Amino acid sequence: MITSIVMISCETDSIPEVAQTLADLPGVSEVYSTAGNVDLIAIVRVHQFDDIAEVIAGRINKVPGIVDTETHIAFRAYSRHDLDAAFSIGLEDAD
Repeated sequence: MITSIVMISCETDSIPEVAQTLADLPGVSEVYSTAGNVDLIAIVRVHQFDDIAEVIAGRINKVPGIVDTETHIAFRAYSRHDLDAAFSIGLEDAD
């Protein structure tokens, strides 16, 4: 799975609507409203690199109210949550 973090600046009066629209898009797994330099952060998870362009350039950037985006592609996950989930695969069936 390929994960991208998309930082999104929106028209101020459209942040909730943009966030909901983004959350409903295929390939977008999470959307967070944030404080700081950007209004929203979307997490995009796809199976192939070619799908990144389809989701970000083909869907996200076309949502009305979005002013600017900046995309970062994740190389590795170091989250304790992700590591615990990976090592527990199949253990629920061991009982």
